[in-house]
Amino acid sequence: GGHRDCERRALIRGAIREIPDWPKPGIMFQDVTTILLDPKAFQASIDLLVERYQGKGVTVVAGFEARGLIFGAPLALALGCAFVPLRKPKKLPGETIGEEYNLEYGTDRIEMHVGHVKEGDKVVLVDDLIATGGTMGAGLRLMERVKAEVVECAAVIELPGLNGRKKLEPHPVFTMLEIDVL
Repeated sequence: GGHRDCERRALIRGAIREIPDWPKPGIMFQDVTTILLDPKAFQASIDLLVERYQGKGVTVVAGFEARGLIFGAPLALALGCAFVPLRKPKKLPGETIGEEYNLEYGTDRIEMHVGHVKEGDKVVLVDDLIATGGTMGAGLRLMERVKAEVVECAAVIELPGLNGRKKLEPHPVFTMLEIDVL
């Protein structure tokens, strides 16, 4: 219920470590690895996701390297569905399909194995953080190309000042915490 969700969010928020001026001056980095040190906070984050997507017919959870893998895999297990890792280039041994996205300087790319997400799959995309929405947007384009349906884009943290949610429209976005870092 609502009250329990509030408690869970508080637990997760309290477990996140903030590191000033990383990766550059003026940025307050949100370190989610400290959530993983606290089994109750980590469990709370997975429970929020599981309760949201149970009974929604999800067939694939796709998680972004690196921290999206950590939150995505337990969700897939709990839902009893497939887990597909979305990786940086040259990490996957089989034939891949990929999408580029813009970084502040230059571009990056995510890839997945061909055939691991199929036409008609119902997919939840999972990452630790939505900032500009670049990574998540590349994931959406990847799923469109294989004709899968994206149920929702999910993340632990949203940095609302960077308007990632707007970039992902009309796809629904679920985040546990909104944090203003700038």
